[in-house]
Amino acid sequence: MMRKAQIEVPIPDRVAAGKALARLLDAYRNQSDTIVLALPRGGVPVAWEIARELALPLDLMLVRKLGMPGHEEYAMGAIASGGVRVLNEEALRYGRVDAATIERVTERQTRELERRDHLYRGSRPLPGLQGCQVLLVDDGLATGSTMRAAVLAVRQQAPARIVLVAPVASTDAIAMLRPLVDEVVCPLVPDALSSIGEWYSDFGQTSDEEVQALLRQAWAR
Repeated sequence: MMRKAQIEVPIPDRVAAGKALARLLDAYRNQSDTIVLALPRGGVPVAWEIARELALPLDLMLVRKLGMPGHEEYAMGAIASGGVRVLNEEALRYGRVDAATIERVTERQTRELERRDHLYRGSRPLPGLQGCQVLLVDDGLATGSTMRAAVLAVRQQAPARIVLVAPVASTDAIAMLRPLVDEVVCPLVPDALSSIGEWYSDFGQTSDEEVQALLRQAWAR
């Protein structure tokens, strides 16, 4: 199932995106078996609004894009917590990326994933997802590689249901991800999408400090 509805375009910012998405997710309000998982960093402000509006717990699904050498913004794959790695075979063929380069980029991004895990979570344990309804949230999906890694990492824990949540996504990303999840909530799926930022008025980078502050507020609740 995929739900669509109106959302202000351009999207004012990530807070506005979260509020709009929360309205589409009202069926999950106050559900004791439901958790919101954000993909840091940009997905955290979006997910925080959803969790706050729907009175749901918020946590993280740590994912790192594997950027194409020389074109870091283009994903040749992604890694996620739990040792998950997915590769974009088409991108690898197009960029003629060899195995040694893939391993080098993977090692670097694994270190960054571990750094963020320590920075954001500290000693807080990972949430148990078995039997839960999981709302996986990001601020937008271009290739969909990072979200695919997140979905596979969550699926390892046998959740009852996975809901993919994003304000905007490419048609290719939705086509790839739809078979992997139980529901897609994405108001904007344009025919042409060159970057996520073009669909926002304010798409400034989310800082580590902002992520930490939002998590402290969520976890204090």
